[in-house]
Amino acid sequence: MSLQLYLEIASYAFNLIGLVVCLAGLTLAQRTRHRWPGYLFAVGGFLIAAFPVLYQMLAATA
Repeated sequence: MSLQLYLEIASYAFNLIGLVVCLAGLTLAQRTRHRWPGYLFAVGGFLIAAFPVLYQMLAATA
């Protein structure tokens, strides 16, 4: 089985984990003291959720 097939199977897990991390980061960003770490968590969560799609796009061009 190829890596792409495993990513398609695990895409729901990536989306769920990324959503939770992103929401936690946005919740943390509401506090003035923790604004930038919260934004970084939110961007990291988005990248986790988008990883399978980004991998497929990059693999298609290579």
